[in-house]
Amino acid sequence: MPQPHRATGPVGPGAGPFTERTPRVAAARALLRRQGRERAGRFLAEGSQAVGEAVGWATGSAGHRGGLHELFVTDRAAARHPELVAAAADAGARISRVTEAAAAGLSATTTPQGLVAVCRALPVPAQRAVAGTRLIVVLAGVADPGNAGTVIRVADAAGAGAVLLAGQAVDPHNGKCVRASTGSVFHLPLAVVHEVRDAVRICRGAGLQVLAADGATGADLDDVADAGVLDRPTAWLFGSEAHGLAPELLSGSDVVDAVVAVPLHGRAESLNLATAAAVCLYSSARAHRRRAAKDPIA
Repeated sequence: MPQPHRATGPVGPGAGPFTERTPRVAAARALLRRQGRERAGRFLAEGSQAVGEAVGWATGSAGHRGGLHELFVTDRAAARHPELVAAAADAGARISRVTEAAAAGLSATTTPQGLVAVCRALPVPAQRAVAGTRLIVVLAGVADPGNAGTVIRVADAAGAGAVLLAGQAVDPHNGKCVRASTGSVFHLPLAVVHEVRDAVRICRGAGLQVLAADGATGADLDDVADAGVLDRPTAWLFGSEAHGLAPELLSGSDVVDAVVAVPLHGRAESLNLATAAAVCLYSSARAHRRRAAKDPIA
């Protein structure tokens, strides 16, 4: 049986794990707030799933080396996940033993797992994120971290090239967003753009058409797909679940190329954001695969 990786921490006779009052733990706890994350350029990834993805991210590309700064781990978690702790150390992370109380103070969940990684901020410049891609997601003013994280997960699953968080959108480093993405925040480029129209311009500059998803005013997605519109490289624009997209974003070809609605064949009033995004993104992904099969050099 593999032995637990020996975590570093306080040294000296009788030294124990870090407590919630230890300065390193207190500094990490500040990353639970957006202001603290923005000031430090770091964020927390909590739990074995997220930490595992963070390790893969930190070791999978030269550009991400050094992105995993520290892993706080309880003795119980180290015994349960020795390979993960060892992999984090191999990725260059400082391994710091903490008490259960300290780990709980770094957690935003009701059942902390005792594993919390401190990672370098993820977003890249938007122009770089969209370059050479055929499928992009733009989240316009999506403020709910659970919704944003789930759409990032859907985008990853559908093979999208990047996600842009535009306007008054949630911080992608928000703990709930990271958890809802189930690690997908580490899989594809994320970019933060302060104005939605700027995000649209960036996408258009990269040769992408912009399709806005709106259940109330859009053309039927099936009709749009049958007409071949989805064959083109596309940026899908999604609004918040509570308010949708602003009317000024839906009117005028200078903003979007088309407004599209997922058809509702039953009696449901609407779809939630993540479900609508999944239908739209998979429709585009299918159209792109079919086109590539017919014309590999297109």
